[in-house]
Amino acid sequence: MRFMSYAVAAGLAAAFTVTAAQAADISGAGATFPYPIYAKWADAYKKETGIGLNYQSIGSGGGIKQIKAKTVTFGATDAPLSGAELEKVGLVQFPMVMGGIVPVINLEGIKPGEIVIDGPTLAKIFLGEVTKWDDAALKKLNPGVKLPSSAIAVVHRSDGSGTTFNFTDYLSKVSPEWKEKVGTEKAVEWPVGIGAKGNEGVANNVRNTKGSIGYVEYAYAKQNKLTYADMMNKDGKKVAPEMSAFQAAAAGADWKGTPGFAVILTDQPGAETWPITAATFILMYKDPKDTADSAAALKFFDWAYANGDKMAAELDYIPMPDSVVALVHEEWKEIKDTAGKPVFAMN
Repeated sequence: MRFMSYAVAAGLAAAFTVTAAQAADISGAGATFPYPIYAKWADAYKKETGIGLNYQSIGSGGGIKQIKAKTVTFGATDAPLSGAELEKVGLVQFPMVMGGIVPVINLEGIKPGEIVIDGPTLAKIFLGEVTKWDDAALKKLNPGVKLPSSAIAVVHRSDGSGTTFNFTDYLSKVSPEWKEKVGTEKAVEWPVGIGAKGNEGVANNVRNTKGSIGYVEYAYAKQNKLTYADMMNKDGKKVAPEMSAFQAAAAGADWKGTPGFAVILTDQPGAETWPITAATFILMYKDPKDTADSAAALKFFDWAYANGDKMAAELDYIPMPDSVVALVHEEWKEIKDTAGKPVFAMN
């Protein structure tokens, strides 16, 4: 079943939470980046098992706060915690899926992929230095495209966001000025623009604001039929946001050698690589207060790894490679009951 339109995203999120909550099953909160695929997996899993998922799509910052407060069984974040912080808090972190973050625009007469933006120019737009669509920098990148002289309306996240973390990480890598003035974080002091909550909010604002530009996870752009820009990557090649480009970015990731699997996939080399690719992560306690709830959550994640790849691909997410899933299964052994036994036993 295709995931429904996000035109009523806020209501959809509330409806998903309420419907799932009636089953009083698995509780989680956090990143909006993976919400479309988590919702799709949850729908299929409930039909198969009768067990639902109460997932609050509130942003990575909110997810980290809720898991630290122990109000949910798992937190979800696109801004991975460091190995040191995981150890300090007593958390296990593992990646569930990967995807691409794309610049989305609202320009009359411009279709998806008809304009291209490079990293330095994107940084200047979000710094408020490139303010018109027919700026010389954009015209140079887009010869032959009739760009309007209208003002650029910047839309950014207002909440603590892993999407923002990865987006600003990329801008910091391609723009020394951005790195110095703004930096990389889940929430930053934006030089210009209007804020919106969640990928859903940014998508809705861009769709409803002429001349706007924002950044969202690709599933939101696709499902909302938003116009996206192609990008110039680290190798100086023009690339479109598509599965093969996201996969190319993830190909060289050192999952095994990175504590907590905390791999950052922005600005990776390669002619076919999409420059703003990201993984999304789950956070759970090593010594959970409710071992049955943790076991139920791990059973759902195990099901998703085994059965969710096709659904993920339909929304243009990248499933985790089998080799990474095997590493994650080993990491799950750290989540133990009071007797010191893993709460979830692999078959």
